[in-house]
Parts: sequence; structure tokens; C-alpha cells
Amino acid sequence: MKRFLLGVVGVVAMGIAAPALAADLPAQTYSKAPVMIPAAYDWSGVYVGINGGWGSERRCFDSVTAAGIFIAADGCHTTSGAVAGGQIGYRFQTGSWVYGLEFQGDWANLSGSNVSVLNPPTVNRSRMDAFGLFTGQIGYSWNTALLYLKGGAAVVADRNDLLTGGVVVATSSGDNRWGGTVGTGLEFSFAPNWSAALEYDHLFIANNNTNFTTLANATLVSSDRIRGDADLVTVRVNYRWGGPVVAKY
Repeated sequence: MKRFLLGVVGVVAMGIAAPALAADLPAQTYSKAPVMIPAAYDWSGVYVGINGGWGSERRCFDSVTAAGIFIAADGCHTTSGAVAGGQIGYRFQTGSWVYGLEFQGDWANLSGSNVSVLNPPTVNRSRMDAFGLFTGQIGYSWNTALLYLKGGAAVVADRNDLLTGGVVVATSSGDNRWGGTVGTGLEFSFAPNWSAALEYDHLFIANNNTNFTTLANATLVSSDRIRGDADLVTVRVNYRWGGPVVAKY
């Protein structure tokens, strides 16, 4: 009987002591797996691409002397048409800011005409056959989205004609005009190395004094100052090398 009572007392004592002993044990720690943040897209690298869209240009003809002295305005018209070409560039990203350089060269089919104010029914006709843009870029990215501004130099290949009865009687083809350009675009990456953009550019084209000569014997017909800027809207698709997608923890 004594042994039985002693055993009961021992069991009760162990039950009372167990919580106290557990309180003295160090707390158990658990290691958690790192939480992965979505991968950050890097716009750095060399890229090439194609573009296509629409352009328009306000063209005005002013009659001038051979020395370039203004005589009288000869009317204005708007040229418009399709553009298509390609671009190549390089971008570097630091933080959310993106910097770059780009060359773009496009074929163009902008054309328009107006009846001469000074010599009706002669028609002044102009065309933009091509253009090139040499620009720097600065942009701000939200992962796979990039908003950018661009600016630099522009050159356009012009062709200007005088028509009578629908027939070209004099031309000044081969005119190249230099100027500046500013633009903006919004670009999205839709695959690891592919992106698409919508871009607007305004071309500030310098005035150009040009001589119109006959097609038959290059006889001088008139001298004109041709002026007017251009606006372009294009859709672009680029493929990029470099600038890996980096996972952050």
C-alpha cells in the first residue's frame, strides 16, 4: 500500500513540474523560405526593329530671287502618306531610368500639291521620299513598360515639281533638308526580348532655297524657298540583345 501511495505522489509531482520545465526550454525557431518578388525587366542592351505608320507635312512655296530675297508667297499645301523602315539603338538602364541612342531610317510616300498663287494654273507639288532620325533618349520604366522622350537631328529627302496640265515641266528633285526632331513613345515588352511601341515625332525642317529647272534642258524656271515641318506616328517592334531579366528576393 505504501508503494502504491508513493507511486501516485510521484506521478502528481511530475505533472506539476512538467510545465515549469517546458517554460525553461528555449523557444523553437522556424526558418521561412525567402519570398520571391516578381522579376525586374532590364531594358539595357542593343536592339533592332521595324516600324510603320503615317506622316504629314505642311509645305509652303515662297518665290525668291536667285540671291534668296523674298518676293511673294506662292501658296501652301499638306502632304501625307505612309512611312515604313527600321531602327537600331542601344539602351542602358540604371534604377528605373533608361538612357539610349538610336538611328532610324524610313522610306516615305508623303505627297501633296496646290495651284500656284503667282502663276496659275501651274501646280506646285512636293513629296517626301525618305527621312532619317539621329536621336538620344531618356525614359522611365515600370518593369516591362517604358515611357520615353527622344530628340536630335533629322534629315529628309524631298522632291519638288512644277506641273502644267498634269505634266511635270520643271523639277528640283534631290533636295535634302536638315533639321531637328523631338518625340515621345510608350513601349511594352511582350516577351523576354521583344517589345512593341507607339511613337510620335515632330520634325523641325529648315527652310530650303531651291531652283526649278526644266526637264528637257535644265533651264532655270524659278527660285523658291520651300518650308514646313512634319509629324509622324509609327508603330514599332524591337528585338533586344542583353539586359537580362533579374529575379529579386
